[in-house]
Amino acid sequence: MLALTYLDTNSWLIEWAGQRILLDPWFVGPLTFGDMPWLFKAERLTPREFPANIDQIVLSQGLPDHAHVPTLETCDRAIPVIASPSAAKIATDLGFQMVHALEHGQQHEVNTDLIITAVPGSPVGPNLLENGYVFSHRGEQTKLYYEPHGYHSAELDAFAPLDVVITPLIDLKLPLVGTVIGGQARSLQLAQRVQPQVMLPTAAGGDVQVTGLLNRLLKAEGSVERFRASLQAQGLAVQVLEPQPWQRFEVVLPESAMV
Repeated sequence: MLALTYLDTNSWLIEWAGQRILLDPWFVGPLTFGDMPWLFKAERLTPREFPANIDQIVLSQGLPDHAHVPTLETCDRAIPVIASPSAAKIATDLGFQMVHALEHGQQHEVNTDLIITAVPGSPVGPNLLENGYVFSHRGEQTKLYYEPHGYHSAELDAFAPLDVVITPLIDLKLPLVGTVIGGQARSLQLAQRVQPQVMLPTAAGGDVQVTGLLNRLLKAEGSVERFRASLQAQGLAVQVLEPQPWQRFEVVLPESAMV
């Protein structure tokens, strides 16, 4: 049984195949970019304890909101890390003993049941394409897909159906730059392509307070309710869940998705 806990912003705890997997964790101190709090600063409204008994850490990007150095510094260096090449360098520099850098298309076998495959994800700068991930459970024959910025590669079609999808469901835009996180049209197109049973929002939410210039300029467009309506208008029977931060829940899929 797949269990998820949303840990604010991009962070998740995935419990599956006997593993407790931390995805893009941020728990310690504020979240800033380039140590410039005047530009962007996120802080937790409620102090949280670091989740216990972690078996794996998965990092999708090398940016601070995915590979948060102060958080990683508090982790046991013996925990295996599966990461994009840019995030793997950060983990290696911090002294993690088992770091698996996955290029697009590469897989890591966590155990006999669970495989993690890296797929093309978000562009970060002109020459860097970070990772999305497909988690495949052999025993249950189900798949979970995670991409935090709304960039969904054509390579995903080979994995369809993707039973559970974690990705933004609203857009965040900056003046002159355009869409920095794409969730409305992109996620609808993704649902049409990969036929998920369940979709969950990420990236723009949680029990956090955000300040700084970027936050004042960012414009959010869309809502989860509007996304549900778009799915219905397209005749897509997808369950959209809105998890409460730090509340564990089990993802129940139709029997047909698990045979």
